[in-house]
Amino acid sequence: MHLRSKRKYRRPRGAAKEAQQGQIKDAVSIRERPAEMKERAVPGHWEGDLLLGTIDSQVATLVERTSRFLMLIRTESKQAAVVSQTLAQRVTTLPEQLRKSLTWDRGSELADHKKITVATGVKIYFFDPRSP
Repeated sequence: MHLRSKRKYRRPRGAAKEAQQGQIKDAVSIRERPAEMKERAVPGHWEGDLLLGTIDSQVATLVERTSRFLMLIRTESKQAAVVSQTLAQRVTTLPEQLRKSLTWDRGSELADHKKITVATGVKIYFFDPRSP
């Protein structure tokens, strides 16, 4: 039996890339957050995401969980180094009482999350894979 491409057998493609995709080194799960974060009683805990627009435009959003205060941060690129540097610069402008934690999805734009933690002291937690 021959396939249309005249090969004898099918060969899987892209499996190695799919296995690596979404892996962030040393990511701390959202399940390890302190209990005070779940109740939204203490300010200083943030949730964030990166929104991609058209023609090379991206905006990082940070929402404070208690007050629902929203910060929009334009980034020059969606590369991890650029996003982490931009977020670190903006977070350091906040008062220290409002810099406790940040929860992010598993996007590769925050692969350099350790740099943000070192620069700002903010602990970063990640949502579980494949959960909205």
